[in-house]
Amino acid sequence: MCMFKLTCAITTRALFLLVSLSSVWRVTSVKRDSNYWLLTILFLPLLVEMIITLKSRKGQDYKWFSPPIFLFLISIIPSIWILELHHHQDEATAPQCKKLDSWEKLREMITLNKTLNLTDQSYVNNLNQLLSTVCSNEWILALHQTLLLLLIVGKWLLPLGGGVTREELSQLLLIFVGTAADILEFTSETLSDVKGNNHQLVYIVLSVWTWSMLQFPLHVSVVKSNPDSEGEQEAGEVSLLSKYSTDIWSIVEALFIQDGPFLVVRLIVMTYYKVFHQMLLFFAIKNFLVVILNLYRLVVICQDSRSRAGRSSAVPCV
Repeated sequence: MCMFKLTCAITTRALFLLVSLSSVWRVTSVKRDSNYWLLTILFLPLLVEMIITLKSRKGQDYKWFSPPIFLFLISIIPSIWILELHHHQDEATAPQCKKLDSWEKLREMITLNKTLNLTDQSYVNNLNQLLSTVCSNEWILALHQTLLLLLIVGKWLLPLGGGVTREELSQLLLIFVGTAADILEFTSETLSDVKGNNHQLVYIVLSVWTWSMLQFPLHVSVVKSNPDSEGEQEAGEVSLLSKYSTDIWSIVEALFIQDGPFLVVRLIVMTYYKVFHQMLLFFAIKNFLVVILNLYRLVVICQDSRSRAGRSSAVPCV
């Protein structure tokens, strides 16, 4: 079992490094500047963390926070920023490219790859040239999708942290799936609304996207905290934060990390940048409903806590 945990821990971090390396390769290919290979320096914290975790914790993750996921985000997010900014700056002058928006085009790309001479020394260069013909936005979308999928699969593969049950892990993974879908929709839909050289909006969207990605290393919205003692729990002296910690943290994440910032950005896009379409309006309403429902949930929790405290402190008549 110990060897299996070590294998999972190493495999997960190897996948993190592989995807981060592919993003750096794409940056150097797009920018045509080998100096961008210096972005691989951001891989060092993840390597150091892997060595420390394998030696001191036998690959076991932490309960409330996942360092490998956080360091993976640090290693790949700068590359995605560079690719997004480059794409929107040079979108008007970009050369003709291939879109992989159908099975026929994908099969054509695979067929071209097979026709390359495997014994030729220039195979790697030819493959690189072939991949470079794919549209920039297709590459960026693929990186976004791979990043989110790997965060989910990686958390599943990582050995459980101390005090984390399999039930809590399953709940966390389901939350990750929904969160990833919302984040991908936000970035793809909102960035597609950027018209012309509106770099300010690109910076706003990417900043909110980066902020929203911090949900993945944090596990406070699912992992429950244990009361200090069973006596306090029986006596009803558990604090509001201790009793409803998972609910409160999920509300905080929705209000300040995901749906709240998403709603603000979409309102800015509609009011300040004068961009409007049905999907933008729908998702803005969806974010608004999530914010309102979470505020309602917070009020219900506070009222329930007060009513319980009132009943426990009431003195019966003799």
